[in-house]
Amino acid sequence: MKQIVLMLCLLCCSCHTKDNTNELHEETQTEQNQDKIKVLNFGTFHFGYTPDANKTEFNEHSEEAQKEVREISKMLAQFKPTIICIENLPKFNNEINKAYQEFLENPTTLNTNYGESSMIGFDVGRLSNVKKIYGIDNHMGYNYSVGDFIENSPDLENSIDAETYLQLTNEPFKGYPEIAKREAKYNELSLIEKLKLCNEPIHLDYSINTNADKLLYVGIDNGFEGADAAAVFYHRNMKIYSNLNRIPMTKNDRVFIIMGTAHTAFLREFMRRSPKFEMVNTLDYLK
Repeated sequence: MKQIVLMLCLLCCSCHTKDNTNELHEETQTEQNQDKIKVLNFGTFHFGYTPDANKTEFNEHSEEAQKEVREISKMLAQFKPTIICIENLPKFNNEINKAYQEFLENPTTLNTNYGESSMIGFDVGRLSNVKKIYGIDNHMGYNYSVGDFIENSPDLENSIDAETYLQLTNEPFKGYPEIAKREAKYNELSLIEKLKLCNEPIHLDYSINTNADKLLYVGIDNGFEGADAAAVFYHRNMKIYSNLNRIPMTKNDRVFIIMGTAHTAFLREFMRRSPKFEMVNTLDYLK
């Protein structure tokens, strides 16, 4: 009996010690996070023209679309950003900010000249009293269809892993039936439902897979044609992240980034192991 009581006492002490350790770790983690710059890393499809292979039909000039965008901007502005970054080249910052200031003077009509960058980016900036918009994009030539070219060429053969490449091409959400169901009805979704889907973690992983990682399963003979192409896209996103880090900011700043989902997905990977940034949950702001 004494042995049983002793064991129970030891167990209680052990559990209590473990709980305190977890609480201490959580408190320490919270203290560390307070020193990190908060980021709302928001992914979207392109509202206007895009050379991207995957496009979404969207009439940015329609009254209904403009109303939907305004509502989404209000949701995102609740983050209260102090810095806004968009998918434009830094060399056009003066041009972008001239257009932004003109919009602030007459905000009754959304600026559609820069697609989602100006429709949402400018409006979130207006609602948040942000003074300046930053472009952080970088352009590099990139052949994301090299895998399809090899698969469709009778004289060529993918010597790495055609099965996985084709699965990622034809069944990208295999194993995720709920996401697959929403993706199958994508064109029927409202704008906010499309944007929610774009920012699902599984969908962001898909953005990296379909734009780059599936090419790691592609090559001719002993070559690395797929990996070489994917490396270019990785390199582009590394440069985008470097442009983000060029912007002067302090731990008191709050950064709103709006870019195409593939770039959002890469930035997510860079920032979630960064000592500098802490991302908020984007889906918390799309309600």
